[in-house]
Amino acid sequence: MSVRIDYNHVAPGASAAWGGVYRYVLKSGLPAELVELVYLRVSQINNCAFCLDMHTRDLLAKGVKVEKLALVQAWREAAQLFDERERTALAWAESVTKVAQTGVPDEDYAKARSVFNEKELVDLTVAISLMNAYNRMAISFRSTPKAAEQGHSLR
Repeated sequence: MSVRIDYNHVAPGASAAWGGVYRYVLKSGLPAELVELVYLRVSQINNCAFCLDMHTRDLLAKGVKVEKLALVQAWREAAQLFDERERTALAWAESVTKVAQTGVPDEDYAKARSVFNEKELVDLTVAISLMNAYNRMAISFRSTPKAAEQGHSLR
């Protein structure tokens, strides 16, 4: 896979604007690990190799066990590995990311609202929306995952 366009270079203003939203999320008060888990789950849904690689590395650097990371995609089956806020955030991330299919139903909102206050839920939704945007850019323009840049092989 080769990069189509280095969008950060071509449109630095857009990258800077999204960077501002990213910094907002970092300062929002949401736990960093929870946000990274959501970023990973959104990237799994969207099949974004670049972001999957990056967020997996970030979570490993934060000390999250590989067993937990391996089961993010099947978090409902492995629910005991995730606390209530993580499970709720992952469910909300799925509903919002798949908005065309789900319409983000009232029951999903009610569950999320029962766990997160208004500001937390808005901030979480900002994070989900941002990652969906980043995924679309990375996939569209073929951003290369770090593992692929380093020439790693499965053999």
